[in-house]
Amino acid sequence: MIYKSTLIAVADIEKSKTWYHDVLGLNVVYDFGANVLLTGGLSLQKKTTWQKFIGRKEIVWGNNAFELFFEEDDIDTFVERLRRYREIEYVHLLIEHRWGQRVIRFYDPDRYIIEVGEPMAAVVQRFVDRGMSEEETASKMDVPLGYVKQMMQEYSSLVSSHQGTRCDINGHK
Repeated sequence: MIYKSTLIAVADIEKSKTWYHDVLGLNVVYDFGANVLLTGGLSLQKKTTWQKFIGRKEIVWGNNAFELFFEEDDIDTFVERLRRYREIEYVHLLIEHRWGQRVIRFYDPDRYIIEVGEPMAAVVQRFVDRGMSEEETASKMDVPLGYVKQMMQEYSSLVSSHQGTRCDINGHK
């Protein structure tokens, strides 16, 4: 079995398509009217269609038991850009978890929680850049030393792949 996608029911599919594009930079891959596949594998389903599929009239919006997680290489720029959207309701502003990852959480138009965090490889590199040893970094993050070494390799690969290209917040060159 292979996990393929996450599908969320939305009250207004056009509003959601625009919101996910403008706020998170996701583009439409396929638009079937009642169902839309966005880049990254997220699918939007019209509420009325979803209700028919599951045989239920009521859709419960806004529970706090689920979130969609995104990573952003430049979390500070993203947070600054997010401030332009006055209608966004925040779960919390930018915080740093005890393991060092900085994240922000807010609601989408249907009150699904969206988390945007910096990649763990960037967290590891930030600690190393501050002079922490690999061992100290592993201890601070409460992860195995091998994980820290793996994240350092991923960060190095990420930096190498971005050299010579300049991308805006939505990944466009």
